Amino acid sequence: MAKKYLEKNVLEAALERLEIILSNFENVYFSVSGGKDSSVMIQLANMVGKKLNKKFDVLYIDLEAQYTHTINHIEELKKLPQIRDFYHIALPMALRNAISVLQPKWICWEEESKDLWVRDLPKDSININNCPFPWFKKGEEFEEFIIQFADWYQKKYNTTVACGVGIRTDESLNRFRTIAFQDKKLTYKSYNWTTKIKMGEKHIDVYNFYPIYDWKAEDIWGAVSQLDLKFNYIYELMYKNGVSIYEQRLCQPFGDDQKNGLNQFKALEYETWSKVLNRVNGVNFGNIYCKTTALGNIKSCKPKFMSWQEYTVFLLESIGIYNEDLMKHYYKKIKKFMIWYQNKYGTKLEDIPDTADAKLENQKKAISWRRIARAIEKNDFYLKRLSFAQTKNDDKELQRLIHKWDNLLNKKTVTDDKTLQRIIEKQGDKEAATG
Repeated sequence: MAKKYLEKNVLEAALERLEIILSNFENVYFSVSGGKDSSVMIQLANMVGKKLNKKFDVLYIDLEAQYTHTINHIEELKKLPQIRDFYHIALPMALRNAISVLQPKWICWEEESKDLWVRDLPKDSININNCPFPWFKKGEEFEEFIIQFADWYQKKYNTTVACGVGIRTDESLNRFRTIAFQDKKLTYKSYNWTTKIKMGEKHIDVYNFYPIYDWKAEDIWGAVSQLDLKFNYIYELMYKNGVSIYEQRLCQPFGDDQKNGLNQFKALEYETWSKVLNRVNGVNFGNIYCKTTALGNIKSCKPKFMSWQEYTVFLLESIGIYNEDLMKHYYKKIKKFMIWYQNKYGTKLEDIPDTADAKLENQKKAISWRRIARAIEKNDFYLKRLSFAQTKNDDKELQRLIHKWDNLLNKKTVTDDKTLQRIIEKQGDKEAATG
């Protein structure tokens, strides 16, 4: 806790910011995730609230497929005495699934998938059966919901309100921008650690504030230790499993950043993992390949003792474990790719080199087992990296998979993939016409 902020250390500065907010706003709520940052923030707010005799509210969005330790910690935080209302949200929201080409988004707490839920609905939750938000629609984006909630909360109390957010600028460039660029935002009384919220192009009467924005990971754990704060025990397990305090992430595990630690889930909470495995398409693939280029990472985990040809076969076999149809789809296209090279250049199967000039591979001008393996790793359904164009036959195959796995991918699924959107829409129109 040695870092200085002007003449104060970061703890003193955070307590001062919280006192400013709780003294100037009649209605304040904090957005928490169960992670270390928001946990420390709300416990500091509880200390300041006691001092000022002020209450505040809490917004927690439950994403269903989360660590049991996270849920246990949330229940601990609910007992903080200065909390007035705790909004435990368990609504069917659309969440990013960066580990599957066939289900790029999934919907937590979806009634149609109730038999696959990772756990039961929390008894005190706001869910689809008691939802007080007239604007909420199934499949709403997380980011959209938090803006709409802010607007709803402000209208409920009909006054200027403040929302505490536990982000730190050293975690990402986007978070730094949120705080740093004051010329592009409105602030409360020129405090650079506040931002007036926009809903579309219009500002609403709500200010986000970031009381721990200048903290480091060391400061978080220093505060936990010095102030004897409660914390999510999953971090202890992460640390024991070799994850440094700078790499620990707790958000829903299938996002673009969080997927990189997906293999931790199985090691840390195997009972929860077994349920997650059946919940979201592509989870086991993500567990196996989360550190490879298969999920957009630079480092490949090709074993040194394998050739690129052996690795290609290994990838196909691994995909086949969880999705035989997808494996066969890739196999057929790869076979066609090889036949084309044989007819065009006389390159037989046994003549395909393990590697070719990397530049030519990237330009799609050379065949090699490495190029084929990289194409599979990217999980590109159309295999455009092997120079294939999107065809009607591919669309039909994808449509067949959609029909076969209608519990995973159908016209109700929320997706931002334009090809899937178009095909799913056609499928829906065809069902409506024949129904």
